[in-house]
Amino acid sequence: MATLHFTTSPSFSLTKPKAPSNNLLPALQLSHTRSRFGFSRRYSSLTIAHSYKVVIEHEGRATELDVDPDETILSKALDSGLSVPHDCKLGVCMTCPARLVSGTVDQSEGMLSDDVVESGYALLCASYPRSDCHIRTIPEDELLSMQLATAND
Repeated sequence: MATLHFTTSPSFSLTKPKAPSNNLLPALQLSHTRSRFGFSRRYSSLTIAHSYKVVIEHEGRATELDVDPDETILSKALDSGLSVPHDCKLGVCMTCPARLVSGTVDQSEGMLSDDVVESGYALLCASYPRSDCHIRTIPEDELLSMQLATAND
């Protein structure tokens, strides 16, 4: 947000806020307008956030979803009426496993080991899209055996 500074004269100044540290936040654009008191600066908000196309293969059917970068793939799937397996929604219980066929997700909030993530596994409840993605749900046992195998290394 911008801050207005009022003075005793009929003019004002606008200080530019610090640049957002997260590129998912709206950007600010400076524009100059002419008023009866001279030139003034105005900041307008531009919306940058765009959704990603996420294809989820579940029970032999592919469904394409538009998922915002700040929402999990699981929450969007459930909102869209898909009945994908899930439980805790915290990235801990591993009941919403999937294989990332293509694309990238941020699942830094999940509890999967780095080796498992690098092998292409994901938890839908902790996966935020960072590109267009293709994801296939998998049986929970497949992910559990992979997670246990890497824990012994």
